[in-house]
Amino acid sequence: MNLSVRDWDLIGTNRPFIGLANFVELFGDSLFLTALVNTAIIAFGVMLLTIPTAMVLAGLIHYRTRSRFAGFYETSVFIPHVVSLVPAAMAWKWIFDAKLGPLNALIVSLGGSPQSWLFDPNLALFSIIVLCSWQALGYAVLIYLVGFRNLPTSVYEAARLDGASGIQAFRFLSIPLLKPITLYVSVVTLVSGFNVYAQAFVLASDSQGAPGRQVRVLVLDMLENAFRNYRVGYAAAEAMVLLLIVLILTGAQFALLREKGNSK
Repeated sequence: MNLSVRDWDLIGTNRPFIGLANFVELFGDSLFLTALVNTAIIAFGVMLLTIPTAMVLAGLIHYRTRSRFAGFYETSVFIPHVVSLVPAAMAWKWIFDAKLGPLNALIVSLGGSPQSWLFDPNLALFSIIVLCSWQALGYAVLIYLVGFRNLPTSVYEAARLDGASGIQAFRFLSIPLLKPITLYVSVVTLVSGFNVYAQAFVLASDSQGAPGRQVRVLVLDMLENAFRNYRVGYAAAEAMVLLLIVLILTGAQFALLREKGNSK
């Protein structure tokens, strides 16, 4: 917070106090606003894609797999979460490659047209969401598995006796009972999405190879301002905005859950 209200070039010892000037300049900076919008789209896109997918996969692993194979499926799903970000991004960069990537090869084989996944800004944004969701999925699945294994079996037995199908039990029992798990996963996924950096840095390079230029994200903008433009105070103001956004979103999610809990 102290640096965000000062003007510092990273090298000198003089750090004059400039008040809210950095924050005022931020919201007139088109690059910052673009980075903020892109980051928000990625964060919410990852959350909306990860949560339902993770819940369904966890339910399938819990209810539809034999116990001796459950560990194999859990490990397989969790592996992307522990893979280093840069190697994973490089692998997905090859998958999305316009000329040599298997994704475009599949699209062409189905009669479609190849896409510039990494050079079209909108498609590059979508590509980052897919990569981030793939990496976040394993952790979310394991957390949901913990939730499924702690659900009261008596409730499901009663629903089965009343003639409820598996899908109905999942919709009307599992989803409501797993709301605390969903809250936790949504907060973790959303915060992680707002801190996206390596995926955009590697995946969304421009046609000249400059990293991250096709999709500018908030952390990349912060680092460029701090260590390339030597505007540490300005970058610190961006960090404070990011912190405030994360706190507001987290508080809103907890308030929403509490309101739903009180309405019952």
